[in-house]
Amino acid sequence: MAHCATTMQTMASGKCWLDVSLSARGLSAPIPPHVMAPILAVKPNVKSLCVSNFVRGIGSTIDVGRNLRLMPVLCSVKEEESSQSIDDEQKVSERPSTLLREGEKVQWDNPSTASMRARFESMIRKAQDDICAAVEAVDGSKFREDTWIRPGGGGGISRVLQDGNVWEKAGVNVSVVYGSMPPEAYRAAIGGASANEEAKNKAGRIPFFAAGVSSVMHPKNPMAPTVHFNYRYFETDSPQDVEGAPRAWWFGGGTDLTPSYLFEEDVKHFHQVQKQACDKHDPEFYPKFKKWCDDYFLIKHRGERRGLGGIFFDDLNDRDPEKILTFSTECVNSVIPAYIPLVEKRKDMTFTEKQKAWQQLRRGRYVEFNLVYDRGTTFGLKTGGRIESILMSLPLTARWEYDHTPEEGSEEWKLLNACRSPVEWAALEL
Repeated sequence: MAHCATTMQTMASGKCWLDVSLSARGLSAPIPPHVMAPILAVKPNVKSLCVSNFVRGIGSTIDVGRNLRLMPVLCSVKEEESSQSIDDEQKVSERPSTLLREGEKVQWDNPSTASMRARFESMIRKAQDDICAAVEAVDGSKFREDTWIRPGGGGGISRVLQDGNVWEKAGVNVSVVYGSMPPEAYRAAIGGASANEEAKNKAGRIPFFAAGVSSVMHPKNPMAPTVHFNYRYFETDSPQDVEGAPRAWWFGGGTDLTPSYLFEEDVKHFHQVQKQACDKHDPEFYPKFKKWCDDYFLIKHRGERRGLGGIFFDDLNDRDPEKILTFSTECVNSVIPAYIPLVEKRKDMTFTEKQKAWQQLRRGRYVEFNLVYDRGTTFGLKTGGRIESILMSLPLTARWEYDHTPEEGSEEWKLLNACRSPVEWAALEL
């Protein structure tokens, strides 16, 4: 397993702080004592934390969750003799029919009895196939595929199209991961304790499962927009034979558009497709998730968004999981009709060297957000994840110019202004 043992420093006050900088929904490490205390109470001789990056293989697919939720989830308290919580990946030449553990394949083969894990994997695998096929049909080039598995179960499939006819770089990754975490970390993450105190005291390491699909597509033509989408599922199990131990599950995801030039009808179309997908399930979803997207993709040091938004949600478990799975599937299925027509419309437009340079500047902003603020990317880089998959989201080329400011009223200025001041695109009158 590729990981980093992140050193804890004991300060004069006797409080321990994790010596690593991580961003998680507006909160940053060093991780405060109230998060570390439950771990130190049980493991007072801890010298380091082994932070296992289960997002490796899918880049930013699994984000560090709300209120540092996944930071404790992904931390395994490590002493000299401790074992790894996630197995090393092994590259394989043939794609397996499932990345689930052997005991779960029976459920996989029978949709009527399939577990949520099996159905979610089925959904993201189909999404990867469908979206890659749609991209290949437009581009005329094929994706390169890398597949790996882990001895303890799980694995990933990474597909990348580079230097194509239409897309400079496009990637669609899926991953299934099994790991474990100490119960103290779980309780610190959720901010509470199990109702069953006896079970809480007996509980050993808590197994977790994570699966997701993630994609970023950067076209060559500056008139064609970049798109990013990401859908994921996470759950924990009770330790074997321990009744009442903590359990949890949630869904997360989103789809967002990052154009270099503003075509209002394109952005309206993209948002309308997102809204239609949301409205089928809850009329409150789109306005809530649209605002969440605008807030999340803010490049704070620039005072502008990475792009023109879409939808974004996390920690969604407030209703029947079947309904959320159906909603997530609806969102994934909306990627092709929301995005591909925009690329087909713009891919052959003429453009100047100046417009190409502007696209590269906007890609520079994309890089800044991903490397500085994106939770999955920064977490993966700091914890020794699979580097090729983590950086799959970055464009092949980008540009930075000193103190570049577009002329007010220009097409470049219009795009930048829209990135600074979010618009209700779905309701826009053209």
